[in-house]
Amino acid sequence: MPRGMGRGYGRPGYGFYPFGSTYGLIDLLFLIGILCFLFKLFVVAFPYALGLIVLLALRSFLRPRPWGRPF
Repeated sequence: MPRGMGRGYGRPGYGFYPFGSTYGLIDLLFLIGILCFLFKLFVVAFPYALGLIVLLALRSFLRPRPWGRPF
């Protein structure tokens, strides 16, 4: 048998189940943790981004236009 092919490689009835083993469960827990972290980061950063957009819009409305100046 060639090197790198572990025991049970190609046995019928055993498909590839990425989350069926212990390492698969650990990977699943890592993925859930990463998604929770990204969701919390989005929830915290969203009000700041919204406030920045509002401030930039107010600035563009209150800024004098160049075509209204005499020079």
